[in-house]
Amino acid sequence: MSYQDILFDLSGGVARLTLNRPDKLNSFTARMHGEVADALGRVEAEGARVLVLTGAGRGFCAGQDLSERQPAPDGTPPDLGETVDKFYAPLVRRLNALPMPVVVGVNGVAAGAGANLAFAGDLVIAKASASFIQSFCKLGLIPDTGGTYALPRLVGRARAMGLALLGDKISASQAEAWGMIWRCVADEEFDAELERLARHFAQAPTKGLAYAKRALQASLGNDLDTQLDLERDLMRELGRSADYAEGVAAFLGKREPQFKGK
Repeated sequence: MSYQDILFDLSGGVARLTLNRPDKLNSFTARMHGEVADALGRVEAEGARVLVLTGAGRGFCAGQDLSERQPAPDGTPPDLGETVDKFYAPLVRRLNALPMPVVVGVNGVAAGAGANLAFAGDLVIAKASASFIQSFCKLGLIPDTGGTYALPRLVGRARAMGLALLGDKISASQAEAWGMIWRCVADEEFDAELERLARHFAQAPTKGLAYAKRALQASLGNDLDTQLDLERDLMRELGRSADYAEGVAAFLGKREPQFKGK
């Protein structure tokens, strides 16, 4: 599949997916959704150990391209529920299910579905000049793309309500202070930090990281006993992994481990 609205590269264990409609602040169209879905299939099939997701130009993603969601010629309104069910929900589910870290680099404004797409990542870093906006309320809508799930878990009920009902712009530094993202970095350090994380995860014990991701996600719906049982089961399997054996051997041999991600 040739890509027109994204850039994609996979080398050295690092998959890089860049939303590439900079003149439209990388807002989503049906074609872009199809291209992203195809690229994510390649991430899983071609041996990536980390996915880096970012945007081209001055924005990360402005959400849905509203020009594609106009009423039909007969006045019938667009079925936004179908749009969520067909495009945005599968995207969030797929990112959550990837058996590797998903690093999101927010290089500019992340608005609406674009903001909540960022929050679907595992580790989010943002330029100091970037911002996050839950713009749905300005259109009479609700935060989709997992927003109503992620926001109260990231920032608590009171702040989630404020973000959803007021649609205020949140700076990257405030997002870091509130625990919405992992780190806010100076604009001039952003590219280097994103590359550092990519290289780190490309050499890390990928299976162990994938299981940590899985366990943390499951903890949101588990009671303590269920979570402890899950930890037992995952640890049992990881104890048989090649990376665990390599990690122990490297520790005892006082050398750097050479993880294979298995």
